[in-house]
Amino acid sequence: MTQYGPVGDFPVMGKIVCITGGGSGIGFSFAKLCHEHGARVLIGDLKVTAEAEAYMSSSASKGDFVFEKCDVSEWGDLKRLITKSVERFGEVPDVYSPVAGIFEPPWSNFWDDETDGSYKTLRINLDHPIKLTRLAMRALAGAEKQGVVVIVSSTAGIRANYLACLYSASKHGLLGFAKSMGQSDVDEGVKVVCILPGTVSSPLWHDRQDKYSQWTKFTERKSLETGDIAEVMLKMVQKAEYDGGTCVMKTPLEEKIVEEGHLKQVQKLKEYDPSPRPDADISERVRSVMQKERGKKWQ
Repeated sequence: MTQYGPVGDFPVMGKIVCITGGGSGIGFSFAKLCHEHGARVLIGDLKVTAEAEAYMSSSASKGDFVFEKCDVSEWGDLKRLITKSVERFGEVPDVYSPVAGIFEPPWSNFWDDETDGSYKTLRINLDHPIKLTRLAMRALAGAEKQGVVVIVSSTAGIRANYLACLYSASKHGLLGFAKSMGQSDVDEGVKVVCILPGTVSSPLWHDRQDKYSQWTKFTERKSLETGDIAEVMLKMVQKAEYDGGTCVMKTPLEEKIVEEGHLKQVQKLKEYDPSPRPDADISERVRSVMQKERGKKWQ
C-alpha cells in the first residue's frame, strides 16, 4: 500500500496559501503572517478591510497577495479560489485555511428561528471548511504534492453554550471532523490540523448591530488579538510535531494540545490498547477514491 505522507516540516516559504475570510480578523492576520514568511497568498472573502486593502496595494505585497471575491456558502466560489490560484500562480495552493465564520447573526440562529430553510450558520461555519478540505485533497492529489489544511474551531467546540448553541454545535462539528481526518496526513500527504481560539478581539464582535456583545459580556472578558491566533496557526502548519489530527486550544491564559495527532495516538495504541479491535480497512474505499484523483489536472 503506497503511503504519501506524513507531511513533516512544511515551511510556507515559496508555498501558496489560500484563506477564506482573509479580508479581516484572524484570516487577514494569518494571511499577512504567511506572506511575511515568503508565501504567496490568495484570500477569499466578500470584502476586505481598509487595512487589508492597503496591504495589498503596498509595495510589501509584491503582487503575491491576491484577493478573490468569495461567498463561502457557494461551492462554486470555493472551487474558483483554487482555479484563481492556478491562473495567478501557476499551480494549486499548498496550504488551505477556511477561516470565514459567523457568530449567531440575527438572520441565522437558533433563537430567532424564522426560516423554513436550512441554517446558513451551519453552511458557513461547518459545511464550508469541510467542503474546502475535500477540494484541497482533490487539488493536491491531482498536483501530486503534499499540503496542509488548518481549520479554525473555537473553545465553544469543547464547551456547552446555551445562548450560542448553533455556533457551538458548528464548532463541535469542526473539532470532530479535524480529529477524523488525522489519518490523511500519513496516507494521503494532506495534514489536517485544528486550532480552538478563546475570545478574540475581531470584527466577529466589533462589527455587530445586535446585542450579542452585551449579552455575552464580551467587554468583561480577557481576549486575544488576531495575531496571537495567526502565530499558532503558522506554527501548526510548519512544524512536524503538529501531525494530522492535532487540535490546539489557545486562550489568554494557556496554549495546549487538547487532541494529539494520529501518529502519536497510533504509537500509544501500539504500546497499550485496553480494548484491541481490528483497524478499519480503508484501502478499498478511501484509497480507491483518492487514487482516481491523483495526477488529474485541476479543472
